[in-house]
Amino acid sequence: MASDGFLQPKCAKWRLCCGLRWQVLIFIPYFSHIVSGQIRYSIPEEMKKGSFIGNVAQDLGLDLKRLRAGRARIVTGESIQYTELKTDKGVLVVSERIDREQLCGDVTPCSFSFEIILENPIELHRVTVEILDVNDHAPLFKNNHSTFEISESVALGSRFVLESAEDPDVGVNGLQDYVFTPNDHFVLKQHSNADGSKYAEMVLQKPLDREERPRLSLKLIAVDGGNPQRSGTVNIEITVLDANDNAPVFNQSVYRATVMENAQKGTYIATVNASDADSFSNGLLTYSFSNLKGNLADLFDIDRTTGKISVAGQIDFEKDKKYEIRVEAKDQGGLTDIGKVVIEIVDINDNAPVINVMSFSSPVSEDAPPGTTVAVINVKDADSERNGQVSCSVDKTLPFQIKSSLTYYYNLITDSGFDREKMAEYNITITARDSGSPPLSSVRTIHLRISDVNDNAPLFDKGTYSAYVTENNSPGMSIFTVSARDSDWNQNARISYLLEDTQISGTPVSTYISINSETGVLHAVRSFDYEQIKQLTLMVKAQDGGSPPLSSNVSVNIFIQDQNDNAPQVLYPVQTSSSLVAEMVPRSADVGYLVTKVVAVDVDSGQNAWLSYKLQKATDRALFEVGLQNGEIRTVRQVTDKDAVKQRLTVVVEDNGQPSRSATVNVNVAVADSFPEVLSEFTDFTHDKEYNDNLTFYLVLALAVVSFLFITFLVVIISVKIYRWRQSRVLYHSNLPVIPYYPPRYADTLGTGTLQHVYNYEVCRTTDSRKSDCKFVRPCSQNVLIMDPSSTGTMQRMQSENNILDEPDSPLEQKPPNADWRFTQGQRPGPSGAGGPPEMAMGTGPWPNPPTEAEQLQALMAAANEVSEATATLGPGTMGLSTRYSPQFTLQHVPDYRQNVYIPGSTATLTSNPQQQQQQQQMLMQQQMAAQQQALQAQPSEASAQPEPPKAAQTPASKKKSTKKEKK
Repeated sequence: MASDGFLQPKCAKWRLCCGLRWQVLIFIPYFSHIVSGQIRYSIPEEMKKGSFIGNVAQDLGLDLKRLRAGRARIVTGESIQYTELKTDKGVLVVSERIDREQLCGDVTPCSFSFEIILENPIELHRVTVEILDVNDHAPLFKNNHSTFEISESVALGSRFVLESAEDPDVGVNGLQDYVFTPNDHFVLKQHSNADGSKYAEMVLQKPLDREERPRLSLKLIAVDGGNPQRSGTVNIEITVLDANDNAPVFNQSVYRATVMENAQKGTYIATVNASDADSFSNGLLTYSFSNLKGNLADLFDIDRTTGKISVAGQIDFEKDKKYEIRVEAKDQGGLTDIGKVVIEIVDINDNAPVINVMSFSSPVSEDAPPGTTVAVINVKDADSERNGQVSCSVDKTLPFQIKSSLTYYYNLITDSGFDREKMAEYNITITARDSGSPPLSSVRTIHLRISDVNDNAPLFDKGTYSAYVTENNSPGMSIFTVSARDSDWNQNARISYLLEDTQISGTPVSTYISINSETGVLHAVRSFDYEQIKQLTLMVKAQDGGSPPLSSNVSVNIFIQDQNDNAPQVLYPVQTSSSLVAEMVPRSADVGYLVTKVVAVDVDSGQNAWLSYKLQKATDRALFEVGLQNGEIRTVRQVTDKDAVKQRLTVVVEDNGQPSRSATVNVNVAVADSFPEVLSEFTDFTHDKEYNDNLTFYLVLALAVVSFLFITFLVVIISVKIYRWRQSRVLYHSNLPVIPYYPPRYADTLGTGTLQHVYNYEVCRTTDSRKSDCKFVRPCSQNVLIMDPSSTGTMQRMQSENNILDEPDSPLEQKPPNADWRFTQGQRPGPSGAGGPPEMAMGTGPWPNPPTEAEQLQALMAAANEVSEATATLGPGTMGLSTRYSPQFTLQHVPDYRQNVYIPGSTATLTSNPQQQQQQQQMLMQQQMAAQQQALQAQPSEASAQPEPPKAAQTPASKKKSTKKEKK
């Protein structure tokens, strides 16, 4: 190993079957932090994409794993990347089409360089690829035709410069030879320029004779030396002129000039001058550029008359530093001379340094040691000499510095340690300045982030937390939120909350409380009961997500607040369903006598357990009172003999919660002096409790049923009334007599009785009259009327049981008969001698006044024929019945025995309802008024007399007597 630290260069050559050649040159210098090397390959141009160039890993002595781990990559800067590095195989392949002529032009050898960078540790290797020329271009003339005008007097040996062909290829593939068409006058001579290019001249070897041959047509062929050989052709047309025997001659063979780069258009460069010994028109010369290469025609311009050369385009020193131009001077006879102009470009500081970041490691761990390489920077300046000398620097206040590694390369390294919690990121501004006059500079800012290291534990806001929750909460309810913060970042600052494994009263704390690991929200696992547990103490652990994780603990006290969720409980008196407990108060008890004391407790606390006692209801409110605070039941006044023995007090015990809760207790008090007196009165007390329990349900059900029946009943009654009113109006306006109709089973009261004994009443009574049953067996037909006197026995038996029904608590208690349900003795079917009360004698009863004899006679005479026809169709029983009553006593005058039930031996007659009676009374009153008007018309002499007071309504027996009088 050499003493300067470089390895001895190694060369390797490979030769393929296609004749191509690879060359590898390796230079590996060693530095303190950067390992570098250099290799060189040679490949032909126009290779296909993916073609193999060389084995970089083998040539550099690198392992494939090192290439992948170091993220080996190619850095070309702003140039086109023609190659690609296959890190899995360690080989270099072609990635883009390589055209040597486009890449280098006529410069040989042609090559391009790039760098291969590896990281961890950083290694930098330079690779140079030489592009070998391939014969892919044929020689080419700019013009397909070339015209010459040559005087016939031109001397032998005169030279005529021919147009040169251009072949972009180089070496043997470039232009090698010119071939001229054989002729008698001209021969071809070839010459080489200083740059190696060739041009041809046409030399006259035999005088021209315009009269013999005024025009000549020749061909010039340019060929290269490639395999296969390529060629280009130009046609030469020669016009023979009259004599011009002197050719132009430049006064200098070479002209030299300089021009500053970026010179403006029109800037003067130089002037060429040639002379011609001929005179007049043959001595007039014109100047032009000959065989300009590439874009030279766009950069320079020449005055055809004066030969002045000036700037025509943008000149850039960085592209070309010197230009060689051939200038042709031509007279009117076609004679020419060639001169050379060499133009050198003077560099100016017109390019600022260019900063390229080759490698950048971000983020950098905050525990990175000083001297860590952060970035590799490449700085280039296209200018030359001092204008291209560059220096780099960074802000001295930042913990970074820049050190030079290779040519044009700098390393950005750390100068001290980092603390991400103080400074999480850096904006590093790199300044590159050249040495030109005036100097140019450029800046590049890179953003470096510092990665976090878990060096901070989570911290809670408080040392201890306290939370309050009301009992009877719903499971899963949010109680409280604990919060911790971690000054680290990302995963190291991601805090998880955990409950420490502690126990409360021997039970794991997790059965009471749960915590959201992300938000720190404490949730109740169960519903708390203040009466069972009043406080929970638990430890919450905050742990970050670092590796290893850091944590801290905090104590949380959860206090259960009482809620009025328990109603007062009555301890005394004890309420049982099997036995009855009663307090005895002697009748000699004075005012303030302590009857008993209601004792109750409330398991709640605070004001929820403050109890107050109130008397809700009592048999006699004026006799007892309850102490508001102590629940003592005392007498308010002196007990008297009139006070009932049974006294029931309902006491409400209410707490002071919001909302308040209460309990009710029934206190049975016996006002008596002896126990046997009390025992007989309290036999049915046990039934009252069950009755009161079901009372509300029965009341609601009864209200709904009664409402429905009432609405149905109203609809039916209205319909019946409308129907009967229409029927009565039809019968009232009819002139035909109405034959009374009686029910099929109707019989006279004096008859033998044809009705069945079907009305039976069965009454079942128990000591609890509220639970008694009363059964009514209805007849098969509702039109059956009991008229048999033997049925009175049943009614007597029922009347004999009235002493049982007389109990005040019985729902079947018999009330006095309603006056609307009675028929007077004169209205009921019965003996003819039966009389009625005075109000019936005055015509105030439901029956109309009996018709007079004149009215009856008139009605019989008007309907004699109809009656005879109607009676012929009736049976004997019906006929006998019809002869007892006046024909005017129609069906409207007869009570509806299908709806009214007359019980023999009783003063009460049951009817359907009072509304039907009222309707019948109205119809009877209308008929009575019509009968009175007919009587007034039949007896005009009695019109002025006072009307007789209305007589009592006739019974069926009285009607028999009136019928006998009419017959007489």
